[in-house]
Amino acid sequence: MENHSVSVVGSEGQDSIQFSPVFNVAVPFIDRHLEEGRADKVAICTETEEVTYGQLAERVNRVGNVLLSLGLKPAERVLMVVKDCPEFIYTFFGAIKAGIVPVPVNTLMRVSDYKYLIENSECTALIHSVEFASNLQDALGQVEQSPRITLSIDDVKSKMADASADLVPEPTTSETICFWLYSSGSTGNPKGVVHPHRSMVYTSQCSGVDTIGMREDDVCFSVSKLFHSYGFGNALTFPLWVGATIAISEEKVSPAMAFEKIEKFKPSIFFGVPTLYAQQLHYMESNDVDTSSVRHCVSAGEALPADVFLRWKEKTGTVILDCLGSTEALHFFIGNTTDNYNPGTSGRRVNRYELRIVDEEGAQVERGDIGTLHVRGGSTAVEYWKYPEKTAATMLPENWLNTGDMYYENDDGCYVNGGRGDDMLKVGGLWCSPTEIEACLIEHAKVLEVAVVGRADPDGLIKPEAHIVLNNPDDAGAELEEDLLSHCRDGIDRYKYPRWFNFVEDLPKTATGKIQRFRLRQ
Repeated sequence: MENHSVSVVGSEGQDSIQFSPVFNVAVPFIDRHLEEGRADKVAICTETEEVTYGQLAERVNRVGNVLLSLGLKPAERVLMVVKDCPEFIYTFFGAIKAGIVPVPVNTLMRVSDYKYLIENSECTALIHSVEFASNLQDALGQVEQSPRITLSIDDVKSKMADASADLVPEPTTSETICFWLYSSGSTGNPKGVVHPHRSMVYTSQCSGVDTIGMREDDVCFSVSKLFHSYGFGNALTFPLWVGATIAISEEKVSPAMAFEKIEKFKPSIFFGVPTLYAQQLHYMESNDVDTSSVRHCVSAGEALPADVFLRWKEKTGTVILDCLGSTEALHFFIGNTTDNYNPGTSGRRVNRYELRIVDEEGAQVERGDIGTLHVRGGSTAVEYWKYPEKTAATMLPENWLNTGDMYYENDDGCYVNGGRGDDMLKVGGLWCSPTEIEACLIEHAKVLEVAVVGRADPDGLIKPEAHIVLNNPDDAGAELEEDLLSHCRDGIDRYKYPRWFNFVEDLPKTATGKIQRFRLRQ
């Protein structure tokens, strides 16, 4: 095989994707498109500009040369606090092509969070959008050792003009450390998830092509931002793998923003999260929208309730493909497809991945029994940076990954979400999934969002507690509580009924829309 090449043969087994001994993933994701005649095709579009594949390749090379000129060496880390923009993509792949390790992080954090990330990552360089300069400057003032290099994206752009447009790729391998992503922190401090060069190839082919059907003629728009593993695939690696077009926006996500960008960019694939889809359905009740360009939609981050799926399909005529992935596996390893979808489930096993569900003793359970989901595949991470105990508990022997998610496999071979292992409730000696209760409650016409957690009753016994955001806050009250209880009686077992209803303005979430149940428990 030629250096930096990859071969995809068949659809089963990790060895059906083969890498050349010398392999830098920036070559197939960036340089390959020039050889395949896409130099003039639009790779990236924003509200104000379009970037062709030819321009993308040149700017990636220039940024890589800028980083090398600053004295950065292969395997050193550059922390990226960069908004969604073309420069994010130039910087990310420019670093990789030069052998430097990019570490994109959440752009919505506090000073204390950035202090933690700077110290934990031990980065040599920090590159940021100018909007975040104040918080980062405060964080830098508190760290024991600052990065040797700190640059704004504007500084990088000015240096690009004098940098060479040619860059020889660093001779890495498919197993060389390529990039980090930080976990979302839904259960505590974010952890640096370390990925090699092979990871994004597996997810782009298995998740992007085989599962959601990504094509060269697609335009992809994702409300999940690039720093998160979901958005990272949706709006970075998947489209670049097939030569499609990326539509990106730096604006804050809302139902109005999502529909405005759909009408502007006319994406063929739209990537959202369950919370947003529910909010968009509410928005459509009083606003006219145009989703005619969308071929189908994708959802991840939380289980998509069947009711949301059905109402969306009725309203827009398109399906939402609910899928399950993780930062540690980089993207989907279970998913619905347009040819085979089952509302209320995460779908079926994705090609080239292996799955097992185990009990508390680690024994594989029978089909239909709930347990902890494990996955094995070519995109799993190497380690959590500086968390050896957590690494040992998650990255298991024989390359299995403990997802921490509770699942069962139904008779159709679909996997049904039972929530995070640490979210599961034991009520009256029986395991109880908060997502099942939430899926029931959200079917009520007056409920917009809901999160269920465990709460101790006066006897110290754990019972379900529901936190609910209403379509109309004025509906809150004892009468609605009784109506919600009656609704539960028709849909779930008695021991799963919420004992308390809290009507709230909003639910605590990560920047990617994932509900932080641990904050509700606190």
